Amino acid sequence: MGRKPFFLVNLRLINENEFMNRRIFLIRLFIVFLMVIALQSRVFAILPTGDDPQKVKYVFLFIGDGMGQAQVNLTQGYLAALEDRIGFGQLNFTRFPQVGFASTYANNQMITCSAAAGTALATGHKTNIGRISMDTAGTVPYESIATKAKRAGYKVGILTSVSIDHATPAVFYAHQPDRDMYFEIGVELTGSKFDFFAGGGFLIPDDTLEGKEVNLIKLAGDRGYKVVNTREGFEQLVPGTGKCLVLSPRSAGEASMPFSLDMEPGDITLADYTSKAINLLENEKGFFMMVEGGKIDWACHGNDAAAVIQEVIAFDKAIGNAVAFYEKHPDETLIIVTADHETGGLSLGNEETGYKSYLGLLKYQKSSTEELNKIVAQFRMNKSGDAEADFTRLLKVLESDMGLNSRQRNTLLTEAEISLLKQTFVESVYGTETQEGTYGDYEPFIGAAIGILAEKAGISWGSHAHTCVNVPVYSMGPGAEKFSGYIDNTDIPKLIGGLMGIW
Repeated sequence: MGRKPFFLVNLRLINENEFMNRRIFLIRLFIVFLMVIALQSRVFAILPTGDDPQKVKYVFLFIGDGMGQAQVNLTQGYLAALEDRIGFGQLNFTRFPQVGFASTYANNQMITCSAAAGTALATGHKTNIGRISMDTAGTVPYESIATKAKRAGYKVGILTSVSIDHATPAVFYAHQPDRDMYFEIGVELTGSKFDFFAGGGFLIPDDTLEGKEVNLIKLAGDRGYKVVNTREGFEQLVPGTGKCLVLSPRSAGEASMPFSLDMEPGDITLADYTSKAINLLENEKGFFMMVEGGKIDWACHGNDAAAVIQEVIAFDKAIGNAVAFYEKHPDETLIIVTADHETGGLSLGNEETGYKSYLGLLKYQKSSTEELNKIVAQFRMNKSGDAEADFTRLLKVLESDMGLNSRQRNTLLTEAEISLLKQTFVESVYGTETQEGTYGDYEPFIGAAIGILAEKAGISWGSHAHTCVNVPVYSMGPGAEKFSGYIDNTDIPKLIGGLMGIW
């Protein structure tokens, strides 16, 4: 056969080159397409959508106010020490399959307050210190996940161990430029139409509204809430009762529930509140429930390690009721446990004990600092005039109520510790001033005593204020994996809302 003309050969080469170029282009286009799909998958794994197939029916959001990872580990270490072993005991929520960490900073400063942090957890928006679900200027309200849930037909419960108008519960139903506007917050509670409220009480129950004297408890009743503040009334609440407002039968400082260390028979616990809320709120549509362990934060502000432990345990018992509910509805129930911030700069370890820990010593403290302060106040009122004798008697109180200065318990006081206690004894019993705390005043003598006990136990505190460290996020249920890894606190309500199909 003869050779083909050159122009035909050249044309074939051109066609083959063009084909190869097109093939390479299509391959590159396909690779870009796959990258876009992968990127979208990553984005949608983080950001919720209303079409998320993992829609949940029942949601529990537990907020341990002030509960950083150190507070959790302190409690776990204490539980292990009670069993005379080294390591960590388990809490209900530390068994959850998904664990992450959330940032807590506010819009205008690194170290947040409960109002700004709560607003982030409730609305998905950063705001300035002191704002209750409002923008940074305090002029535009933000809608909370609880309000969205209520509008979508879910029942809603807001529970706390502090006053019901405090910052963390307030951000879920109120909008105020200042967290200290307690009466205005309480008025908003009565008009929220949420199904179940439970907590300590109202900080400012009486004030004027539209020129008239108003009592918030009466206003709540007038607006359709069944208000109960006795154990008997609480026990009588049954499904079908309607909207309920439960106030603690016995209140402690600043209209809060008593510390767990100070609970008496007949007192209602946070776990009791949670169990009752589940009973009243369960329905075919579902519910959203926020439960705050508010006095973890208060104990941390006072650097009261024994009280912190018992508040975390009480908080965990409430979570235990949610876990029991989850076990009946595992495909429909989501439980998230987190914190708004850490308080106190708690550290497990100090220079005094070195690498050793004696957390079991904290079991000898029988009362919170709030109650121990009252004992010192009584001493001041009834002092004999013989300072040495009074000091000896007060040391006996420390031994009986805190386990200090006991040879049997290996807590004998050193000369330096006795010198410190004598100095603070004079200030507390023979002086006139107390130390101003975030939630109530503190007797210098008790402050020194709990500091000594903490040091002997092998822990230390960095401050009496909040810190900006990340806080843990424990989760269980459909979609729980979305809360693992590192997230921002504003992601939490968005993720919940996406899983509920309401965001």
